[in-house]
Amino acid sequence: MGGLQPWHWVIVIAVFVLLFGAKKLPDAARSLGKSMRIFKSEIKEMQADSKSDAPTQIASERVSDPADGPATQASAEPSSDKRPA
Repeated sequence: MGGLQPWHWVIVIAVFVLLFGAKKLPDAARSLGKSMRIFKSEIKEMQADSKSDAPTQIASERVSDPADGPATQASAEPSSDKRPA
């Protein structure tokens, strides 16, 4: 009982042709294809942004978390320990 058989597809295609007409179907398919390409590119962009933001977010959390103590906090000022090199 699973899946559509070939005669099911014929009925589905016939219904689409009757509803939309033969002239509008190529335009509808073209616009659907464009929408899918835009959607895929946006998903890839969001994934790339989340991957590039993840290390920055973790580092900023470590810097701004006062519960860890002064050892993990980054300071904008240079260290006061001035030993000769």
